[in-house]
Amino acid sequence: MTRRSFLLSALAAGTRARAATRPNIVLILADDFGAECVGAYGGTSYRTPHLDSLAATGVRFAQAHSTPLCTPTRLQLMTGQLNFRNWKAFGIMDPKEQTFGHWMRAAGYKTCIAGKWQFWSYNPPDYEPEWRAKGQRIEDAGFDDYSVWHAGHTEDKGSRHGDPTVYEDGVLKKNLRGEFGDDLFCDFAGRFMERNRGRPFFVYYPMTLTHDPFNPTPKSASWTTARLKANTSNFKDMVEYLDSTVGRLVAKIDALGLRENTLILFYGDNGTSQSITSRVGSRGVKGGKNLTLDTGTMVPLIANWKGTSKAGSVSDDLVDSTDFVPTIFEAAGVPAPKGVTLDGRSFLPQIRGQKGNPRDAIYWWYDPRPGWDKDKFRRVRYSRDKRFKLYEDGRLFEPAVDPDETQPIAAGSGGSEAESSRRRLGRLMADMRAKEKAVRRE
Repeated sequence: MTRRSFLLSALAAGTRARAATRPNIVLILADDFGAECVGAYGGTSYRTPHLDSLAATGVRFAQAHSTPLCTPTRLQLMTGQLNFRNWKAFGIMDPKEQTFGHWMRAAGYKTCIAGKWQFWSYNPPDYEPEWRAKGQRIEDAGFDDYSVWHAGHTEDKGSRHGDPTVYEDGVLKKNLRGEFGDDLFCDFAGRFMERNRGRPFFVYYPMTLTHDPFNPTPKSASWTTARLKANTSNFKDMVEYLDSTVGRLVAKIDALGLRENTLILFYGDNGTSQSITSRVGSRGVKGGKNLTLDTGTMVPLIANWKGTSKAGSVSDDLVDSTDFVPTIFEAAGVPAPKGVTLDGRSFLPQIRGQKGNPRDAIYWWYDPRPGWDKDKFRRVRYSRDKRFKLYEDGRLFEPAVDPDETQPIAAGSGGSEAESSRRRLGRLMADMRAKEKAVRRE
């Protein structure tokens, strides 16, 4: 071996050694899954031992929020930007958009997505056809390996649960009778981690559970006889299967000896379906998906990094879906991309037990239109701090004491803290409106 070859070989070995010390990141996103579904959040309707264990040995965030629907949350989650910057239509991502998949791959991470995609050509043929054959294809989204449901048109998507249709690394699989979607996605992510155990990886697992249709799971009594028959009575089984699937993925990380070098994040994309009522203690909580109530936006967020996160800690700092990109970047030592405005802030210090730089408030620009079945919505701008919520029309609520938001607090009647929040949240919304107008002029 020549001296030059030796030096190059040594340099490559050093690069691999440094790469091996960079943390792996596994982001799990539950579908239509409010905080009330999890035992660690006080839920009493379902058994969630694996999520409860992650919370008991990691960090549970008590004030984590999403948008009230899946596509708006997922777009913010993957790009780190508020919806007014890059929203196009429901189920659509601009093909030019950069995601955390692109950025993490460019930083030297192996990247994988397994689960729900739904960012290309969402509408059926007879509704707003101008949005057909548009969006971002999974092949172009920044992931080295992918196994996803709903990669194509709405009417061609097939089942997400029993007998699923899966698009995997360029192959459309329809003959999967007897299989269950999240089993396939979990196993795919596990095989990816095993293949790449010697280098840093980023796994994004947007689960298909617990979105309707409320079908049986492989552990349900009716699985063999009626696996595609929907009934809300199956929701309990779906929640508990979600929990066991998360447990399987964590067990795989353990088996690979990667737990201490892997940051696991579990989050919900929006509140539970309105057809479901769960219990927190003895109190019934009706799901609030689609609604701007806390039941539509308050979701679980659990962070677990063995040896790094402080076991059993609870943070009441506000977190929203734009905060994940900066958190992932900070954990991986990846610089923010040039020329991209990121609206979130990292909550990695809180995971490490430090104070960090928590946000004072969350801002929503929420408008799922255009898109099939979205005509019923209207644009809503609102903001909240830990206690109060302010809408752009001036209505102020205190969700903890008025969860259905039926009693707006009249100006001057709520005390000094309410009026202070009204002014602060009003300034935030005015600032965001100005930024929105600037984006439109670009």
